Amino acid sequence: MMSTTAMMDELTRRLEAWTALDRVADPLAAAVKKAVRPRAVRNVLSGTVIGHPLHPLLTDVPIGAWSMAALLDLVGGRGAAPAADLLVATGLAAAVPTAAAGLNDWSDTWGEDRRVGLVHAAANSTALVLYAASLAARAGGRRGAGRALGLAGFGAVMGGGYLGGHLVFVRGVKVNRTAWREGPAEWTDVLAEAELADGGHRMVQAGAVTVLLVRQGRRVHALDSVCNHMGGPLEQGTIENGCVVCPLHGSTFRLADGAVVRGPATSPQPGYETRVQDGRIQVRART
Repeated sequence: MMSTTAMMDELTRRLEAWTALDRVADPLAAAVKKAVRPRAVRNVLSGTVIGHPLHPLLTDVPIGAWSMAALLDLVGGRGAAPAADLLVATGLAAAVPTAAAGLNDWSDTWGEDRRVGLVHAAANSTALVLYAASLAARAGGRRGAGRALGLAGFGAVMGGGYLGGHLVFVRGVKVNRTAWREGPAEWTDVLAEAELADGGHRMVQAGAVTVLLVRQGRRVHALDSVCNHMGGPLEQGTIENGCVVCPLHGSTFRLADGAVVRGPATSPQPGYETRVQDGRIQVRART
């Protein structure tokens, strides 16, 4: 007999391999990408404006509110009914921006991650419908039905939460891809100056990491070549207006300091100091 852990692992593996989901997921992701294309929208929903992914921060509110509502429904008694109703309503209000931020993040995934994310969104949408029905039943004086619908919604939330945790902690979605990449702390020779023309860029090896070099006039900029958002190859990106644009999802980083100009990235791109010694370009990690 399979353990609960083995059963859940098998479930997620089947969801990852369920290619039929692509018929819904891919067109929906394309529509979401179009909706979040404006830079202001992208930066807000990604969390770029606060320097931290927005979706996981927002999820605490509806999950927390609905968890407490379930507790009060189960053991709070009649006197706790107004508080439970308020918590259900709070969760509903908070779920809307949470879902918008989640859809934004999900639109950048593909393959197995996109399939699991679609089911994650479906579970949370089911919870939203159940809680809306629960609130309506409570307002109409049908408290038994309201509690039952709320508990059913809580079950859907827990299922969606499990899949969300799987995406982040098992699949690594939205995990900073440069968190464990450490460049040389000492000046390290990487390229002959003559091999990098004005306006040119190329990837070089610097100790244990690869670095993108960009020359603009007499200045050479250096950033980690792996986009911290989803691991895109910045050396294949576009250089424009003093920035590099990731070819995967359009994250835009300022060459001078790695600051995020446009999401979906939320963390600055690691940068390196540069100098030219005896006709050779050298780099070292910024201190």
